[in-house]
Amino acid sequence: MAIHNELGKEGEKIAENFLKQKGYHILEKNWKYGKLEIDLIAMTSTHLVIIEVKSRRDKRFNQPEKAVDRHKINRLIIATQAYIERNEIDLPVQFDIVTVVGLHKLHTIEHFENAFYSPIM
Repeated sequence: MAIHNELGKEGEKIAENFLKQKGYHILEKNWKYGKLEIDLIAMTSTHLVIIEVKSRRDKRFNQPEKAVDRHKINRLIIATQAYIERNEIDLPVQFDIVTVVGLHKLHTIEHFENAFYSPIM
């Protein structure tokens, strides 16, 4: 596995554990709809939460959350609509971004709740 893929998987595991500690119930990991993927799908007491995880070794080149651009948001919205329809979910949807910067135990986490909104949900 390529180094950047390993970093991404490690970041997703760190994000998952972080969210569980915050009381999120993880429903799905790396859920796929065709070529689209949602990193984590969770539930809170009131919302279905779609989580995009961005991992970086450092912030030298850019803030990781900036990688969630309009194109990525549109892809997440399409995949989310499919997930909701397939699972007959009738809850408000919240889109979060979790960034993990650093390696192994030397990392920082930022959680951007309601990072963006879907115009159609």
